[in-house]
Amino acid sequence: MNPVKILSVDDEMDLELLLTQYFRRQIRKGEYEFFFAHNGLEALTLMLKEKDINIILSDINMPEMDGLTLLTKINEMQNPAMKCIMVSAYGDMGNIRSAMNNGAFDFATKPIDLDDLSITIEKAIEQINYIKMSQQEHVQLESLKTDLAVAAEIQQAILPRIFPPFPENDHELDLAAKMTPAKDVGGDFYDFFRIDEDHIGIVMADVSGKGIPAAIFMAVSRTLIRTIGLQGFTPGECLTKSNDLLSKESVDCMFVTVFYAIYNVKTGEMEYSNGGHNSPVIIKADGHVEMLPTSTSCMVGAVPGITYSNEKLTLGVGDTLVMYTDGVNEAMNEANEEYGDDRMMAFLATQKGQDCQAIIDNQMADVKAFAGNAPQSDDITLLTLTRKA
Repeated sequence: MNPVKILSVDDEMDLELLLTQYFRRQIRKGEYEFFFAHNGLEALTLMLKEKDINIILSDINMPEMDGLTLLTKINEMQNPAMKCIMVSAYGDMGNIRSAMNNGAFDFATKPIDLDDLSITIEKAIEQINYIKMSQQEHVQLESLKTDLAVAAEIQQAILPRIFPPFPENDHELDLAAKMTPAKDVGGDFYDFFRIDEDHIGIVMADVSGKGIPAAIFMAVSRTLIRTIGLQGFTPGECLTKSNDLLSKESVDCMFVTVFYAIYNVKTGEMEYSNGGHNSPVIIKADGHVEMLPTSTSCMVGAVPGITYSNEKLTLGVGDTLVMYTDGVNEAMNEANEEYGDDRMMAFLATQKGQDCQAIIDNQMADVKAFAGNAPQSDDITLLTLTRKA
């Protein structure tokens, strides 16, 4: 542990002997280290050399530069972890008051009561240590904020961001997606990838928890599902294999709900498997909306050995599939009311004829308007797909 560095500034030479004698035990143990100057100019010169002085014990009345001027110069350094104890003659309350008003930590009167001064120095050290600890915590917090900002950028970079994603099929489908995390980083994710000329894989998922642990589990889950999906396995087989791998490596019982579908861009046929995720909604070309059957399968990564089944549907020309996470339907307002499935379905029924990006933007805006000033409590993610031909 480094010694507390104390600078005594006084034109009386005998004070140096008094201090070194009284604090000899602390000096010998390496707890205190004293420096001495005889006026303000000498003190400033010494402080340029010894940049980590902690406490300045300064007389007010000195030649060349007095203590009040020195205090002003020290304040200009803007170092809250440097404390000044001012010394003046008994009864010189005008100067003492001026010093205290200008930021002195405490004062002592001559002749100095060294026992009282010792207590004052200990009090100053307590405050200095507290300030240094706060400064260190602030630096750590700023570093964490920087790390989180970088993590958020990385996470967003992981998700597909180029739209339209399949320009060669632009005449056959419209597809858009967006993820808005509740914190700097989130656990929701979407994904889409080409499997072959006629088929694309589409993923909507929500990892349990929030923040950094969820973001890490999200990255692992996305990589697994995409890697297995690109091998051409059915959606059920993909979730079965992903579940076996994730459940073996899951920490703190984390899991992910997943809706994974393989869409045929030529026929509109879609084969899908739902691992405990919210049921997507179809906006029919005529404006009618319907929700797919509720999943009866377990979340992915929670229990090993589960076999996930496949289901099928066909999108008609003009039909739009809307996939989402529970940050949409479970959004809360200031009255602690839930947005809910019914409100979401009613809103989506107004979106007939809108393109995929507009549906996402409008849905998110409606959720935000409903929530009002209530903080976003969960990640909000949407993916929409429309069959155009």
